Amino acid sequence: MPAIGVLALQGDVREHAAALAAAGADVRPIRRPHELDAVDGLVIPGGESTTISKLVDIFELREPIDKRIAAGMPVYGSCAGMIMLATEVLDGRPDQRGFDGITMTVRRNAFGRQVDSFEAPVAVSGVDGEPFHAVFIRAPWVERVGDGVEVLGRVTEGPAAGRIVAVRQGNLLATSFHPELTGDRRLHRYFVDLVRAAG
Repeated sequence: MPAIGVLALQGDVREHAAALAAAGADVRPIRRPHELDAVDGLVIPGGESTTISKLVDIFELREPIDKRIAAGMPVYGSCAGMIMLATEVLDGRPDQRGFDGITMTVRRNAFGRQVDSFEAPVAVSGVDGEPFHAVFIRAPWVERVGDGVEVLGRVTEGPAAGRIVAVRQGNLLATSFHPELTGDRRLHRYFVDLVRAAG
């Protein structure tokens, strides 16, 4: 049973923890650097990316997470977590800093404000079964990806059709949407398997 941490500074921590536990992980909240040493993988949940960026510094987690990512630790970021993993963020605050993990450019709040939240089917490569019932809440999208980044999913209908909303680069995984809110555990199982394989 792999030990997977959930960055527990802000956002939908409980929902990710429940989804990971249902997918077969030993789940641990991460708030301090020493707690990071005891996990094999990490989830950065949805929430508010500028707030998470500030709290990562306040709790002295930036350098330890940077080092673990560089050493190959699997990380999954959803929504704000996708923003935190990007090498470039459009429409972010000037002082906002992420972990520069996935070579991609994301646009913050790309789909609009809270009132523009929506749901749409998204098929994710490598995950069997029907498309995900994807929930987008003030979500980013990926404008472009660099070498070595695999596009796993795009919006297939509506005004945002074709937009990239799921990517993977090595052991790093990111989605614009929130699978932890739907009861569909396939993406969390995919990540748990990724952590197992990396271990």
